[in-house]
Amino acid sequence: MENEPIAEQAARSDWRARQVYAMAVISLAVGLTVGYLFRGSQSHGPSPQPAVGAQQVPAAGGMGGQMPSLGQMKQMADQKAAPLLERLKSDPNNRDLLLQVGSLYLSTHQFKEAADYFGRALQVDPKNVAVRTQMASCLYYSGDVDGAISQLQQGLRYDPKDVSLLFNLGIIEWQGKHDSQAAVATWQQLLKSNPQLSADRKANLQKMIADVQMHAKS
Repeated sequence: MENEPIAEQAARSDWRARQVYAMAVISLAVGLTVGYLFRGSQSHGPSPQPAVGAQQVPAAGGMGGQMPSLGQMKQMADQKAAPLLERLKSDPNNRDLLLQVGSLYLSTHQFKEAADYFGRALQVDPKNVAVRTQMASCLYYSGDVDGAISQLQQGLRYDPKDVSLLFNLGIIEWQGKHDSQAAVATWQQLLKSNPQLSADRKANLQKMIADVQMHAKS
C-alpha cells in the first residue's frame, strides 16, 4: 500500500466509502421493512441507548458535495467517543457506556468497532436480545455472516419467539447465505410463534415468503 500511487489510493478509498453507503442504504431499507411489519413488537431487555453527542454521517451536500471517506467517518467517531472511552477506563464494565460507544461507531458506519463494544456489553448483560440483534447487524455489514447468524441463534436461546431476531435471521439466511429454504423456515417459525401479529403484518411477511419461494424456483 505504501508504494501504491496516490491516485489509486484515492480511488480505493472512494470505492470503499461507496460500499459503506450502499450497505447503509440496504440496512435502511431492511429497517423500514421491519418497522412497517413489526412496529410495536418488543425485544425483552433494555435496548442500546443513543451515544451522547453522536451524530449521523453528514450528507454529501454538507461536505462540498463529497461523501466523507471511511477515514473521515472513523475520525468523527473517535472524537465523539473520546470522553466516553475515558470514563470506561475507570468503569470498564459499565453497560450503558459500552452501548453508547457501540451506537456511536454504528452511526458512523464503523461496524467492526461497534460490534466490539456491543460484544463487551453482552458480556455484562448476555440476555439482552436487543443488543445481540444490533451486534449481529454490525457483524453482517462487516462481512462476518456466520458470526451474525451465531449471535442471532444465541439470542433465540433466551427468547425463541423474538420477532426482530427471527426476522433478521431470515434476512441473513436469505441474503448472506443465499439459503432461501432456511429463510422461509425461519419466517414461518416467526409466524407460528407470534400469533398476536396483526393481519397486515402477517400478510406482508407471507408475501415476502411467497416472493422468496418464487425467486428460488426461477
